[in-house]
Amino acid sequence: MKPSADKIAVLGAGSWGMALSNLFCENGKHVRLWEYLPDRAKRLAEQRRDEAFLRGVTLADEILITNDVEEAVEDAELVALVVPSHAMRQVCRTLNSIRLAENTIVSMSKGLENETLMRMSEVILDTLDKELDNNVAVLSGPSHAEEVSVGLPTTVVVSSGEPDVSSYVQRTVMTPRFRIYTSLDVIGVEMGGAVKNIIAIAAGVCDGLGFGDNTKAALLTRGLAEISRLGVAMGANPLTFAGLAGMGDLIVTCTSRHSRNRNLGERIGRGATLEQAMKQSVMVAEGVKTTIAAHELAKRVRVEMPITEKVKSVLFEGEDPRAAVSALMERHARSELESDFLSMR
Repeated sequence: MKPSADKIAVLGAGSWGMALSNLFCENGKHVRLWEYLPDRAKRLAEQRRDEAFLRGVTLADEILITNDVEEAVEDAELVALVVPSHAMRQVCRTLNSIRLAENTIVSMSKGLENETLMRMSEVILDTLDKELDNNVAVLSGPSHAEEVSVGLPTTVVVSSGEPDVSSYVQRTVMTPRFRIYTSLDVIGVEMGGAVKNIIAIAAGVCDGLGFGDNTKAALLTRGLAEISRLGVAMGANPLTFAGLAGMGDLIVTCTSRHSRNRNLGERIGRGATLEQAMKQSVMVAEGVKTTIAAHELAKRVRVEMPITEKVKSVLFEGEDPRAAVSALMERHARSELESDFLSMR
């Protein structure tokens, strides 16, 4: 059995990248954290914190912070990709100029590439050297950086087409406060992590409109049906969506005060435009771009996603949020289970 990694590169110094870097460091790993912007990399290296991204958290002194990708990945046995989905391909292209043949690559980003509709692991495999094809994994689940960074118990799932790779990441990353399960369903794990952000925007809109617990419960339930429907049509195991990367991540993202997607939706529910809502946060709400990609994917595989369709209409076509909710409530009557299983065949 391959021993767990000792040296880890974290590419992406947003809130999640910062939280993971501290987590890895506390677990006895040698960590190098890469930040894209030179000025911010310098500030992080000097001040060891960024209140705009992760309030009250200081990066460990042992973490090397750099703007140089090659320096970050030098000698790293595991490379954690924690960049926004729209930046994943460019970062991988940069990595292509560096010899990474023996590295394990773990995508810890949640989203879809708008131009190609690819999942993040597909972008990685499409871009990096083919020698790495059997060394790629994805990690997802209910894991807000704000809670991981202060040691609150968190449980996630890591998935790879190669069971040994999943086990390797599990041994390397798991701690008494950060529990990891393994899975072979890469498609399901990634689709759950990406599409739940759309439902979280819808949940925030409902909160902004002043709707109650009944509404939120219905939205999460029917939202999970949409996520499952699309994922299964793409080849995922339906049981994955009852697990951490499905239901677990959906619950936390739709209900938490830490959720940037829910928060954005709440601003829109209170009357803000998409542009105004996005300006109120320095962090990326992945659900905005994912809404477009998921809507296109649904058309491609011919599955129905009414909540996603209405989120798209509210965000990009100016539909009134309250009218969108009314339209969902007034859809034609149907059997709950029959409609889902017929759509998932």
